[in-house]
Amino acid sequence: SISSTLELETVLKQIVEVVVEVTKGDACLLYLISETTDELILRASKNPHPRLIGRISIGLGEGITGWVAREKIPVVIPRNASDDARFKFFHRLPEDRYQAFVSVPITSKGKMVGVINVQHKRSKRYAEETIALLLTIANQVGGAIANARLYDDMRQKARRLETLSQVSETVASNRLIEDVLQLIVTMTAQLMNSKICSIMLVDQASGELRIAATQSLSDAYRRKPPLKVGQSMSGRAVQDHHPVYVSDVKEEDGYFYRDLAKQEGLHSLLSIPMLMKENPIGVINVYTSSYHAFSDEEVTTLQAIANQSAVAIEHTRLMEKSFEMQEALEVRKLVERAKGFLMASRGLSEPEAFRLMQRQSMNLRKSMREIADAIILAEELQRATQ
Repeated sequence: SISSTLELETVLKQIVEVVVEVTKGDACLLYLISETTDELILRASKNPHPRLIGRISIGLGEGITGWVAREKIPVVIPRNASDDARFKFFHRLPEDRYQAFVSVPITSKGKMVGVINVQHKRSKRYAEETIALLLTIANQVGGAIANARLYDDMRQKARRLETLSQVSETVASNRLIEDVLQLIVTMTAQLMNSKICSIMLVDQASGELRIAATQSLSDAYRRKPPLKVGQSMSGRAVQDHHPVYVSDVKEEDGYFYRDLAKQEGLHSLLSIPMLMKENPIGVINVYTSSYHAFSDEEVTTLQAIANQSAVAIEHTRLMEKSFEMQEALEVRKLVERAKGFLMASRGLSEPEAFRLMQRQSMNLRKSMREIADAIILAEELQRATQ
């Protein structure tokens, strides 16, 4: 039944169930080798709590589990497992409460895939048949895990391409820039299974990064004060024109809001600069709720999204400047026309007519356009009654 599905999480869950049934273990933990780092990540278990899935990482050679992964040799300890010289205590894993411990490597075509740990609360002399069966299971499921991972990778690539296409359509649409940025962070968060995704833009006047869009419902995150460019992780990404990755923001000294990260359950962070012709205009932040080592493909995809976002923002700014220039030209024409009426009707020189309009603008707290419109309207009404 394990080989009958390509859903990775289902495969891992089925493996744990089979191992527990065969060994009658009190706990079973399944670790997989990360595809981006030399670490083992807890991916499935029967005990401890499911919330630890994805949050526990072990380096190769670290503890009994890391030793088994590095040496590709099983370890069987019938009693006092925590007394083993290779044992390492993890404060979130209650491994020291178990007396008996079996750890076997999972391989596929000679390549290390992961490790299965079986634990018993009381001392237990494992029969040779049980260990042999456990090794057989580990060898057989390696291929199923590899196939499920391949399927998962292909599905992720399809999702990335679909998201990039959707972002392109959004950027090319006639939506307001605020709506465009909001859609981008929402789509990015869905793609990356992100706890929080945000876009921060550079305020050129103050040199600060301010949150422009986020899909997070957290008021605490939305109210985060601005950051100076160069400060914190996001500011570094903008300053260095290069992505910045933090494996755990709660433990990172350079991360300013560690208390907020703990409150919101944030773990890993990737900050991608938004560049327009090498000019940084902002940053996209992607936070995960558990440890996540971003792959090269994920970084490339996020950089593409960041660049398209930068294009959308720059296009909007150019449109606004063009509108402002057209508006300024229109106002100048109206002012010139109004000055002409004042010069003709009151015998004023051009500077005198302009100063009169300026005084009226200041005294009445009206714009020069409003003053000019009023003068032109009055002149036209006077002509109409003559």
